[in-house]
Order: sequence, then structure tokens, then C-alpha cells
Amino acid sequence: MQTHNEIVSFLWGTANLIRDSFKRGKYQDVILPFTVLRRIDSVLQPTKEDVLQAYHTYKDDLDNLDGLLRKKAGYAFYNTSNYTFERLLQEDPAQLADNLKAYIAGFSPNMRDVIDKFDFRNTIDKLAQAGLLFQVMERFKNADLHPDTVSNEQMGLVFEELIRKFNEALDENPGEHFTPREVVRLMTELVLAGKTDVLGEAGRVFRICDPCCGTGGMLTAARDRIFEMNADADIYLYGQEVNPETYAVCKSDLYLKTEDGRDADRIAFGSTLSKDKHAGQRFDFQLANPPYGKDWKRDKKDVTDEAERGASGRFEAGTPRISDGQLLFLQHMIAHMKPPSEGGGRISIIMNGSPLFTGDAGSGESEIRRWLLENDWVEAIIQLPEQLFYNTGIATYVWVLTNVKEAARRGTVQLIDASDMWQPMRKSLGDKRRYIGEGANGDPDQVAEILSLYNTMDDNDDRVRVFNTEDFGYRKIRVERPLRLNIVPSDERIEQVWEQRYFKRLAESKKKDPEARQRAIDEGERTQKQIVALLKTMPAEKHTNYADFRDRLKQRLKDEGIKVRKPVRTDILDALSAKDPDADPVRDTKGRLESDTDLRDYENVPLSEDVFAYFEREVKPHVPDAYIDEDYTDEQDGRVGRVGYEINFNRYFYEYEPPRPLAEIEADIRAIESDIVDMLTEVTA
Repeated sequence: MQTHNEIVSFLWGTANLIRDSFKRGKYQDVILPFTVLRRIDSVLQPTKEDVLQAYHTYKDDLDNLDGLLRKKAGYAFYNTSNYTFERLLQEDPAQLADNLKAYIAGFSPNMRDVIDKFDFRNTIDKLAQAGLLFQVMERFKNADLHPDTVSNEQMGLVFEELIRKFNEALDENPGEHFTPREVVRLMTELVLAGKTDVLGEAGRVFRICDPCCGTGGMLTAARDRIFEMNADADIYLYGQEVNPETYAVCKSDLYLKTEDGRDADRIAFGSTLSKDKHAGQRFDFQLANPPYGKDWKRDKKDVTDEAERGASGRFEAGTPRISDGQLLFLQHMIAHMKPPSEGGGRISIIMNGSPLFTGDAGSGESEIRRWLLENDWVEAIIQLPEQLFYNTGIATYVWVLTNVKEAARRGTVQLIDASDMWQPMRKSLGDKRRYIGEGANGDPDQVAEILSLYNTMDDNDDRVRVFNTEDFGYRKIRVERPLRLNIVPSDERIEQVWEQRYFKRLAESKKKDPEARQRAIDEGERTQKQIVALLKTMPAEKHTNYADFRDRLKQRLKDEGIKVRKPVRTDILDALSAKDPDADPVRDTKGRLESDTDLRDYENVPLSEDVFAYFEREVKPHVPDAYIDEDYTDEQDGRVGRVGYEINFNRYFYEYEPPRPLAEIEADIRAIESDIVDMLTEVTA
């Protein structure tokens, strides 16, 4: 039996035929649909004649032959064309393109929908124009893709490897579609772990969903694992996928795995964020690997409209920044959990580090984390090794969430650092240089080890930390320091008065009548000159009490009969003043301190502490004149300081490594210098 890598190599070899007519990024337009077509043709071949006989016998007598033809085919789809893959090549090769289109038109509507997602008719025309259609079909005819030869699991690996290659050729993000199998297994075990007490019950019904299902690997992995535990379980799969090619692969694969095709029929096409095709459904288990670092601009209007509906929509907690939609997918999944009254739901989702800590207090991301943690839905977060994925070497994290936490986990979040639990790849695949061992081929079963850490919650293990949900929260307070200014009516500063905004406007007018406008301008210029003349009569000495000089200036202007509004007086004071740390604090006309925005700072106070006690202990001793801005409050509770939440793995699992002794570093430098001298000697000798 061929391995899936050997099958991939054979199928990918089609590129040698089409490379002169198709760009590298377009190989998938040929290879993927022909792979699907060859496989479904293989499974339909044994019952082909039975389907044709039933079709021609009853097509004029029955309005709906769908049920009958499905039964004859033995699958949830069929083909009523006289052609098969081999007949197309044997009969009238000159009309191959038209015959192939007729063959496709003969599929049942559900399978025709799958093939149409490949835009296959356009590809047929391009191959025919290039004179390559016969050669390509001849090559695929030699590929035995029947399920008896290539199992469904093996075919899933073939599809995923092909898609990885296609996206690599396009320089796109293969992580959007392809999750390593060991990661899928880990996520499956984690999402099922909280319901082991009911998974084995005979006759139990379970609904599983993946809102960005790609080729459906997570869905089938979860289903197969449940069947291992309970062969009598009744399992319903649901999914949605925005990419047409991977949607088609997922649907075709599921049509082959069930006779009634019910699971395939529940895979929907379209953007999950803007058009929820499973609205109203609630699921026992949900798994997902949403695209990370990808914007949601195309869905913005629908998402923001739904977010404005609050609790009646999926995005009750708000929206993250437009550049990354991961937390939108997580909110979507929360909205689709079965309620606790029906047994509750569980979620396993893999994301990068951004959802953990991106966004300050009050930001969209922080508010979503706040919503998740304050509702006590987050059960555990596992940091995976770097270089696990084909498209990126960055760290990724599996979140486990539920709305039915067991008693021991309520009010807590378990963090697991599994970043060192990996094995080296024998051969790198893109950025994937590592994998998590599963106990095969002499590898340790690191998946089981991670699962054990999760189940035992052993806080004595250096790789595990258990925190109260409140431990991730803080209040961000704004720390102000008073503005301190001196005022000197010197010639240099008086000259700056002319550049001030409202002072300049004294000699401007918007009156439409030319004469009236000129009179207003003349009057304004006289006022400007009067003010400057007044300022020059004042002693050019330093004043360190801003309020005293402000009141004195106001009185002098009044005594001279110069009537100006407050903005003009403020302009004058601004021109005459300069910052002075030895001056008295500036107070407004109501006696309140004015802050120096250049000295403004912020402090994050743990939610478990009183902000004022923290301020007196941590800030006041170092900055005696600092004070808390009590107008800087949280929108939700109105209290001082804005609430924020972040989960920083580095902080919780950081291990200090002292630098090497200076003597060792110096010895290394000397050794390098000696090597350089030796090499220079060889060159100049």
C-alpha cells in the first residue's frame, strides 16, 4: 500500500505536465478538482450500471428520483451520465472537454455544488486550449484513489498535504487550512476530557462543530475518537468554510464517509463571521483553528451591526482591532455552546499569542478577555512548542473553554507550558521543524503527557500554574502630576503673544460687509496693541504663582478698559509662561490642580488590591506630588481606573538564567582574537 506522501508525490507530478501553461499558483485549479473527481468516480463505478438502469427506467415516470438513485449508488450522491473517467478517455477524445462537462452535469445536485466550487469548467477549457486535457486525465486515470486502496483517513492526509503545497506556492497562509495531526489529536482529547462521564453512554447524541472547518480534519478526528469510546453514539457534524476549494474537499470527503450524506449536508459555505449558517444551533463540542493575524474588513459591517445588538448577538463582548479576527471566532463559538441546562458545551480552539495580551485596558481585546474570564468560561490554556506549523514558527496556544466547569476548576484558569514537549522532524516541511510525540516509532507520547498535566492540575509541576480568574485582571489608573509654570512678562515672551491663536483672531473678521469687516479688523488691531503695551509696562520679573498673575492680569485689563474673552487671556498666559519644577502648582479658577500631561503616567493595579492603598504604597513615596485622576474611570462599573485583563505566559513561566561569568566571556573573546590573528598570518605569509 502506498503511503500518503507517495500518493501526494504522484498527484503533484501533474505539475510537470502543466507548468508551461499554468502558473505555479494555479496548480491547485487542476490537481485538486481532478483528485476529487477521480476518487468519487472510483466509488461510483461498481454501482454505475444500476444507477443508469434505474434512471432511464423511471426518469419519465417519477418527479423525484433522488432517493432512488442514492439508494442504487450506495452513497448520498450519484451520476446519471453514461460516462465514467475511463469511458471519457476511450470514446471520442476529440470531444473530451464537452463530454467531461456533460459528465459533471450528470452528478446529483449536492455533488455538483461541490465540483462547481472549484470553478472546474473554466479549468477544463484552459486545459483543452493548451492541448493538455487528455494527458492530465490519462495521468489521473492511473491513480487508484478508491477507499479500499486509500482509506478516508489517508485521503484526508493527502488532501491536506496538497493544500499545504498549494498555499506554499501561492505564498499564502497554510495555517488557515492545515493543522498538524498531533495538534488535532491533542485538541480532540482536551475538548472531550470534560465529558468522559457521558461519552460512553449508549444512545447518546453529540453535536460537533468547526466554524472554520477547512478540509474537516478536526470534525472527523473528534467523531472517530468518540466512536472509539462509544460505538453506539449518534454523532452529528457541522461546519462552515469560506474557502471554496477546501469547502469542496471537506464536503466530498464527508459524502464518502456516510451513506446518507447527512454530515456533508451540514457543511456550509461562506464567512462564519458575517453569515452564520448554523444560527440557533447549539453544540456539545466545538474545535477550531481560525486564521490568525488575518483582518476581518470584508465582514466589518455585519460584525459591527451584530455587536451593537449586545447579548442578542454573537459578539456581545465587542470587537477586537480590525487586523485580527481570532477573538470574533471565539465569541461565535461561545454563542453556540449548549446551555448548562442541556449539559453544556466545550470548546477547543488554537490561536497565536495575540488574544492573550494584545490591547490595553478598555480595548476591544481586553474587554473580550474580561467577558470570558468574568463569566468563568476559560478552563485551561496550553502553550505549544514553536515551529509546529507549516507556515509559521511562532508560539501557539490551545484554549479550552466550557460553561459547565467541574467544581474543582470553578473560578480558576489552568496554564500549562508545553513549549519544551516536542520531537525534531527528520525533514523540515516549510517552517515545521518539530512535532509533538504521540508514542509511535519510539517517540514518547507527549500528547498523553500534556493531557495528564491537564487532568491532574498538579500545581507542583513547574509546567503547570493554576490562577484565580481575577489574577489576570488589573485596574489601570492614571497618575498625574501638577503643572508648574513660571510667568515672566519679558520682551522675548511678550513677542510670542502675537503668534497665539485667539490673540491673532482679534484682528480677523467674518463680516460680509467690507466696511464693517474693516472696522472690526481695525478695532482688533488696536486691542492687540493695547494689550502688548500693557504687558510691557509690567516688570520683567519671574512669577511662580500662576493663579496670582492670572488674577492680576485680568484686573489690569479691566482697569485699562480692555475687554477680551477668556481664550485670549489664556493665550497671553501661555505665551508668557514656561515650565518650572520650582514653581507653585497651577490651579484653575475653581482651585483644582491642572495636570502636566508630559509627566502623566499609568499604573496597573491588581484587581485584588485597593487602588488608593496601592498608590500610597508604590507611587507616593517616589513622587510626593503625584495624585490619581479620579475622573479616569471604568465604563462598566464607574469606579476609578479602567479594568483590563491579560494573560502573559512569559511572566508566569519565566526562569532567570544568570549571564556567564565575565572571565569566561573574556576567554572566548581572546580565543577568537587569536584565531583571527592566525588567519591573517596565513593570508599575509
